[in-house]
Amino acid sequence: MYKGSCLCGGVSYELRGELGPIVFCHCSRCRKAQGTAFGTNSPVQKNEFHLLSGQELLTEYESSPGKHRVFCGRCGSPVYSRNTALPHLLRLRIGLLDTPIAARPVAHIYASSHAEWEAISDALPQHEANIP
Repeated sequence: MYKGSCLCGGVSYELRGELGPIVFCHCSRCRKAQGTAFGTNSPVQKNEFHLLSGQELLTEYESSPGKHRVFCGRCGSPVYSRNTALPHLLRLRIGLLDTPIAARPVAHIYASSHAEWEAISDALPQHEANIP
């Protein structure tokens, strides 16, 4: 089991399952949503994600058709995103985990869109779009 929370602590959750492959996403939408060079995300089963507190703080933004980004409305921490085409999955934002994890990132996705001021300097596979 994994536990996570937002910056202000108002939103907290448990993940009662496993993390999927962790990826660094360099698409421009993830960069804008995170305010960083890339987002660090893991797909998780929606039925294994359990909100413990902060339901009233969650705010959703549809950043593109069917893609909803969910964040804390008080502190702005991104919690997860969901896609209406994949209703059983959430893309969990790994930076909110409070529990240590053994898993490590497996790839860079949308690497062709990476910020021009950021160099990808590790040996992880780089994909022009999502992982095939």
